[in-house]
This record gives sequence, C-alpha cells and structure tokens, in this order.
Amino acid sequence: MEALKKYVAECIGTFVLVFFACGTAAVVGCSASEGTGYLLTALAFGLAIVAMAYSIGNISGCHVNPAVSIAMLVSKKMTVTDFVGYVIAQFIGAICGAAALMAFVGKESGLGANALYKGEILPSLIIEIILTFVFVIVILGVTSKTENSAVSGLVIGLSLTLVHILGISFTGTSVNPARSFGPALFVGGDALSSVWVFIVAPLVGGVLAALVYMFLAGKEDK
Repeated sequence: MEALKKYVAECIGTFVLVFFACGTAAVVGCSASEGTGYLLTALAFGLAIVAMAYSIGNISGCHVNPAVSIAMLVSKKMTVTDFVGYVIAQFIGAICGAAALMAFVGKESGLGANALYKGEILPSLIIEIILTFVFVIVILGVTSKTENSAVSGLVIGLSLTLVHILGISFTGTSVNPARSFGPALFVGGDALSSVWVFIVAPLVGGVLAALVYMFLAGKEDK
C-alpha cells in the first residue's frame, strides 16, 4: 500500500507539471523575442515543482521525472521495483496531463511539446544532457542532507526555472522524458518522431549527474 501511495503521488505530481507548466507554454508562448511569455513559462515549470515538492514530497520524494528517478536508482537511493513503478506512474501522469490540456487548448497550441534545436539531433542531445545534468546534480546535492529539507523544494524549483530560462530557446527544455512524451503523443508529427531525443538525453544526463555527484561526495553519503 505504501508503494502504491508513492506511485499515485508521482502520477499526480507529473500531471500537475504537464497541465500547468506545459499549459502555460501553450497559452503564452515561448518565443525569446516575447520575454514575458518566455519567463512565465520558465517560472511555471519551477513553481509547479515547488508546489508539488511541498505537497507530495513527503510521500514519494516528488521526482515527477524519470531522469531524477534514474539518478536515485544509480545512487542506490531507490530499488529497481520502485524505479519501474515511479516511471510508469510518471508517464501515466504526463499523458493524462497532456490529454486534459488538449481538451482546453487543442493540439494546435503545441501543448508545450519539445522540438529539436535547428532540426538537428546532436546539438539537441547535448544541450538536454547538460541541462539535465545541472538540474539533477542540484537535486542530489540539496536532498543529501536532512537539514536542507525545509528549503529543498524551493531550491529545486528555482533550478528548474534556471535551466528553462536558457533551454527554452534551444529545445523548449525537456530535462524530463515523461513531460516530453505526454504532449508529443497528442501533437504527433515531428514532436512524436523526435521525442526519443527528449527521453534518451535526460536519462543520460541523470545518470551522469548521479555518477559525478557520488564521486564528488565520496564518503559523505555512504
């Protein structure tokens, strides 16, 4: 039952992230030349994480992101069974969030789906790996000490805002395979055919962040 509660929490958290954050992107746009919409979208992603961190964080840890979950798996902070359960729940939440969003704004809005930078795979992979690496290593660092628990949600949310402020102009910023898959599934076309980039790159970034953090932290987290 405890495991089920964690999975339900992850599903809800990812739903909220996609519905509110991708929804903001769909409604206000993400053009760098339109600074207000650009920043509102970045803030929406960060604020969604802050809200969820302080509501479901004590239940599941508020990963709401397979890249975060795989980093926790590599760091031996969760079991393989929980990892699989979390990822399934996250994808279900993202799909439901995108479906609910489409009911209001239609798929023509783009649903906040990601896109390849200049239509090219390699630079898109690289930028997403870098963005995810930074985001996940912040999570690993701030959650490594219990005394940070009061501010960890805020730090993580602001970090997600930070990577969006830079990344939106490149790929729309994924750093989250589930967040990318949900909207792409309904938008279809190029968004769906290239979604594998936004699944693979964040997972690679998450693994790299875990490996680097374990090396840097050394005995402190053992």
